[in-house]
Amino acid sequence: MTSSSALSPALLLPRSCRHGASSMKELQTLAPISPARLPSLLQTMKRPRRTPPSTPPTPQTIHRLHHHRRRRGEKAVSVGQSLAAETPEWVPLDLAESELSLPLTFPTGQTFRWKRTGPLRFTGAVGPHLVSLKHLEDGDVAYCVHGDRPDGAGARSALLDFLNADIRLGEIWEAFSASDPRFAELARLLRGARVLRQDPLECLVQFLCSSNNNIARITKMVDFISSLGRHLGTVEGLEFYEFPSLDRLLAVSEKDFREAGFGYRAKYIVGTVKALQSKPGGGVEWLTSLRGLDLQDAIAALCTLPGVGSKVAACVALFSLDQHHAIPVDTHVWQGQRQMHTFGFEVCKKTQWKCGC
Repeated sequence: MTSSSALSPALLLPRSCRHGASSMKELQTLAPISPARLPSLLQTMKRPRRTPPSTPPTPQTIHRLHHHRRRRGEKAVSVGQSLAAETPEWVPLDLAESELSLPLTFPTGQTFRWKRTGPLRFTGAVGPHLVSLKHLEDGDVAYCVHGDRPDGAGARSALLDFLNADIRLGEIWEAFSASDPRFAELARLLRGARVLRQDPLECLVQFLCSSNNNIARITKMVDFISSLGRHLGTVEGLEFYEFPSLDRLLAVSEKDFREAGFGYRAKYIVGTVKALQSKPGGGVEWLTSLRGLDLQDAIAALCTLPGVGSKVAACVALFSLDQHHAIPVDTHVWQGQRQMHTFGFEVCKKTQWKCGC
């Protein structure tokens, strides 16, 4: 407990919410809170205890699934290919740190498939491309494509689309700061925090794993699902895969997912995959078509899928369907917002798409 007369609200957030850890010292200078209010605030922000997580994916389960794939004539994935010894060719991405901060973008819970592979370096799959991003000495972002025969032009185009690079944060944040002094204070600490434009199927399946869950356990589940896809390589001892197609996901039973530790989510993942497979034109095309709808219509369509409620739908809409005015509000966002700011959330409890949250 600090000996100062006031505490920063940032220090009251649950550990799982402190994604901007490098900014904590600066956040301590904003909006101090009297120690007398600390007990009541901690009580309102206390997360209910959950049942201990079930058994994580086992080697036996993964082996059985890969054996099933081989019986269907699919090539078994290789785990021996290593890219750690390669000398990557880093190419500038023409994005300054103020437009893309890797630490404020990737480990923040909007995607669970990118891994930290260096102090300021993250690696992940964008479609069939295995890509690493890092900050150069001047803060600008550079990328490299891993593999024996990388498609440099195709990978760059896919990466820029994934990063929403055509949206310039500086202009938007300048306009927001001019309208809201409180936002102007916080904006200087969060420059470069960018919303990604993920593949809709990949995003949907990830957030089906997120209900009543934490980032560490969600990541384990997503890693298991990713391992069903095509192996792209190994970077710094970490395996990377192309996200599996609907057809590959359809081959995995509810029992397989339960044995891998998904619990009740297994039913919803299997149900959603089957529902998507039955869509006219295919589930991938149907999901992509939601980008052209109004927010309320897009969320209503997503909520017809098994296990998809308003919170999951809002996350998918924001992180993959170009619905940038969607604001998913969970317990932590709700409590922090009530203590540090007000944006008219008094009539909105957690995520309710009907009020734009």
